[in-house]
Amino acid sequence: MKKLMMLGMVCLMALAAGAQFTKAELHATGLTCAMCNNAINKALQALPFIQSVKSDIKNSSFHVVFRDGQEVNPDAMKKAVEDAGFSVGKLELYGNEQPLSVGDDKHVTIGKSVYHFVNVGDRQLNADTKLMIIDKDFISHKQFKKISASTKMDCIQTGKAGSCCTDAGVPENARVYHVTI
Repeated sequence: MKKLMMLGMVCLMALAAGAQFTKAELHATGLTCAMCNNAINKALQALPFIQSVKSDIKNSSFHVVFRDGQEVNPDAMKKAVEDAGFSVGKLELYGNEQPLSVGDDKHVTIGKSVYHFVNVGDRQLNADTKLMIIDKDFISHKQFKKISASTKMDCIQTGKAGSCCTDAGVPENARVYHVTI
C-alpha cells in the first residue's frame, strides 16, 4: 500500500513538472519604427528560455516560442521589453500540455510559478487555452484600473501573495501572476 501511495505521489509530481508554457504573444507599446521592433526582438531573444521570436511590426506584437523544459519567466520578458525602452501592452501565454482545472481565485502552479485565476469560472485548461497576465504593467493602466476595481484581492495590486493566496498555501510575499482567460 505504501509503495502504491509513493508511486501515486511521484506521478502527480511528474504531471506538475510537465506542465509548462510553449509559446506567448506579447504586444508592446511605444514602438514607432522597425528599429524599435528590432530592439525588442533582440532583447527577447537574449532570454535563455526563449527559442525564437517572430515580430509583427504592423501590430506591435511578438510571437514567442519557448524552449522545451525551460522555466518561463514573464517578469524577465517584461524587463527585457522595458530595458529596450518600451512597455508591455499585453502578454498572453499558451501551451500547458497537462489538462488543469481552474476556477475563480484558484491558485495553480505551472512550472515553478504560481498563477492566480481571476474571473474565469470553473473550466478545464488545455494546450490551446490563452492565459492573459493582468498584473500591473502587463496590461494598460486603464485595463488594470478596471480589473483591480472589480476585485477585493489586495494581491492584484502588488503581484505578491496576499491573504487570499496564503490561505491557498502560497508562501507569504511569493510572486503570484494574476491571469484570466
